[in-house]
Amino acid sequence: MVVLNKIYTRTGDKGDTALGDGSRVPKHSPRVAAYGTVDELNATLGLARLHADGDIDAALGRMQNDLFDLGADLCRPEMDKDADAEYPPLRMVDSQVARLESEIDVMNKNLEPLRSFILPGGSPLSAHLHLCRTVARRAERLSVELASVEEVNPAAVKYLNRLSDWFFVAARLANDHGRSDILWVPGANR
Repeated sequence: MVVLNKIYTRTGDKGDTALGDGSRVPKHSPRVAAYGTVDELNATLGLARLHADGDIDAALGRMQNDLFDLGADLCRPEMDKDADAEYPPLRMVDSQVARLESEIDVMNKNLEPLRSFILPGGSPLSAHLHLCRTVARRAERLSVELASVEEVNPAAVKYLNRLSDWFFVAARLANDHGRSDILWVPGANR
């Protein structure tokens, strides 16, 4: 259980921050950029939930919890030292990716077929889910960039990739099962 008795610590006043293993890095490091963007994604999910209900809201709530798991995973470097850690680090697992894939398949069954690229928008929920999709893609890019120089849990990157797909399909669902999608018309304003 996490206990936060004091919100400000002053330990980052000089531009560095502590990772999950206690090491300190600059706040602009690739690892902090990756998990910071995951935190931003979680905040955009909170906005989307203002317009969601039922199964979509429940799924978004699960994702918000998963995103905290993902942030905990990304803020803990050196996976090879996990077994030696005093407290086992929280890592994303393939079953979290599989759950997203299963939910995508269920949502996609009753959608109108795609005949064009879709412009973000439509219903308020759809517009917010498209915003979530783009922030998820940025978090994925930053995680892949981090993985090019440091070790990153592969399940974390896969989760972000599937998550952006989930948001795309859910955004179409929120637009009357795709019937109210706003389609791109190439060259429409030439």
